Amino acid sequence: MFVFVLNCGSSSFKYQLLDMSNEHRVATGLVERIGLNDSVLVYEPSNGDKVKEISNIPNHEAAIKMVLDKLIDAKVGVIKSLSEITAVGHRVVHGAEKFSGSVQICDKVMAALEECVPMAPLHNPANITGIKAMQHALPGVPNVGVFDTAFHATMPAESYTYALPYEWYEQHHVRRYGFHGTSHRFVSERAAEMLGIAKDNFNCITCHMGNGSSYTAVKGGKSYDTSMGLTPLEGMVMGTRCGDIDAGLISFLANNLKMSVADIDNTLNKKSGLLGISGVSSDMRDIETAAKEGNARAKLAIDVLRHRALKYIGAYAIELGRVDAIVFTGGIGENAIDFRGSVVERLSTLGIKLDAAANNVRGKEAIISTADSPIKVMVVPTNEELVIARDTKEIVGKK
Repeated sequence: MFVFVLNCGSSSFKYQLLDMSNEHRVATGLVERIGLNDSVLVYEPSNGDKVKEISNIPNHEAAIKMVLDKLIDAKVGVIKSLSEITAVGHRVVHGAEKFSGSVQICDKVMAALEECVPMAPLHNPANITGIKAMQHALPGVPNVGVFDTAFHATMPAESYTYALPYEWYEQHHVRRYGFHGTSHRFVSERAAEMLGIAKDNFNCITCHMGNGSSYTAVKGGKSYDTSMGLTPLEGMVMGTRCGDIDAGLISFLANNLKMSVADIDNTLNKKSGLLGISGVSSDMRDIETAAKEGNARAKLAIDVLRHRALKYIGAYAIELGRVDAIVFTGGIGENAIDFRGSVVERLSTLGIKLDAAANNVRGKEAIISTADSPIKVMVVPTNEELVIARDTKEIVGKK
């Protein structure tokens, strides 16, 4: 059984083809700059060399057709026919309260996804575009939506309720939803497996840190609290997103800088975070390099990121009561050795001790705390595509 996994953005998408008989990834890649000049297609079969092509790709349908053609190409293909693709799994960012789990796409589901667009205007429209493009490219092949928000559907009301007029929740569904759910789910389950603890008895704090970042308190294997909110803007400092701010800033900017709502939203989402503080980059690697070269603002960006990380870890440790593990994942969590170590060293108040030698690892599973540390600190590379493929296989298999 082959499952095609699609993670679609407004002008790009990432994809994988997985053989679910053994969960082997047979091809992966991405398409960027869709609809722009010099579009880029990257295709990497597991049994061959990476292919990179630059051309003008007008839309998502054209991009997807190019990828599918590569999969069956006589020279670089990995399957003989597109009929071998049993199902398509899609990452969908926002499912609101409509979806507490993954679902097969139908007209009713598509209508519900459209209703969720106001809560994720940067993400859901692109996800919908990807679904429609795959339905056109592979007619009759089932499509499954796997939601970033679904894992957090188990949060109790005290975790998801904002201190706002309650009618806003009742009438407009204003509440905390959380995101990166497939990542938090995968790494928490894998961490429990590595430590030999039953999932339903496992408490951990998962720290997904990349260009987008969120932390989750996992209690008994289920999401109990998380840092992102109604939208992916709340919570941790991120690459270009501000994370937690005083809501009064909105009126301040409107009244004093005469900024429009659209300008404020664009600034908070695309010009803030690590980029806004450092003035250097949204990429942690660039910021760490600049800090080592004496750039004070780059150093400040790292300090602010660490400060926010410690606040969330400390708060979630109190909420959970018992913490079995703290798990780092995502581009920064898996690879920023110095930053990760500096966070763990500050957790000594919880009895945690860093194993500096074990922490010298990038992109690999590892326990980076000492053997006598009462709370294990771990690095677990995330695999959101595998979660999507597994859910897709399970749902299609039930039909």
